[in-house]
Amino acid sequence: MARYAKFPRVANESAARSVVQSLMTRPARLPAAIADAGFTLLELAVVMFLMGLIMMIAMPYFGSLQPAQLRSESRRLASRANYLYQEAGAQKVLIRLTFDLDYNGYFVTRLDPFAIRPAFMPEGGPAGVRVRLPVGVRIRDVWVEGIGTLTRGQISTQFYPSGYVDATMLHLVDDQGEVFTIAFDPFTGRVSIRNGDLAPPRRGAFG
Repeated sequence: MARYAKFPRVANESAARSVVQSLMTRPARLPAAIADAGFTLLELAVVMFLMGLIMMIAMPYFGSLQPAQLRSESRRLASRANYLYQEAGAQKVLIRLTFDLDYNGYFVTRLDPFAIRPAFMPEGGPAGVRVRLPVGVRIRDVWVEGIGTLTRGQISTQFYPSGYVDATMLHLVDDQGEVFTIAFDPFTGRVSIRNGDLAPPRRGAFG
């Protein structure tokens, strides 16, 4: 019976009806934490302004990532080619660096001339890992002396055990239109990287 003591006592039915009506129409009070949980229009405007300011500051740095990627991929290819040149002479094997322009990458195979059944097999170790260039950087074309220039399909450069490599030139480009020219010297195996779109040497320029 004690739990009903909080309701007011009423003298008649009319008074009881008015008390019930006042209880039903009384507005509910929300806790202060819930009432203040929303964002005002001014707060939203400040947040949007700060986000725009951050993006404006950061965009030049994002734009500079592609030239950096182009340089990085050019150096990685040059390092791989220099290693293959040294490896072919040291191991007395024929090593083939194949550019797959449709796949936008390259891979390495080797042939042991002293094997019972000589055949090109996938290169082992880190140098044999198949490489695919990142999005935004691609192999535009590859020129190999004696073969010509290809823009599609596969074309191979060979590193010989005698210390010679096929004269090769290729172009790496990015989405911003920047071009790097990579060239293999056939006699020294040296790989040069130049900024710009250089043409292949004239026929017979090497030797």
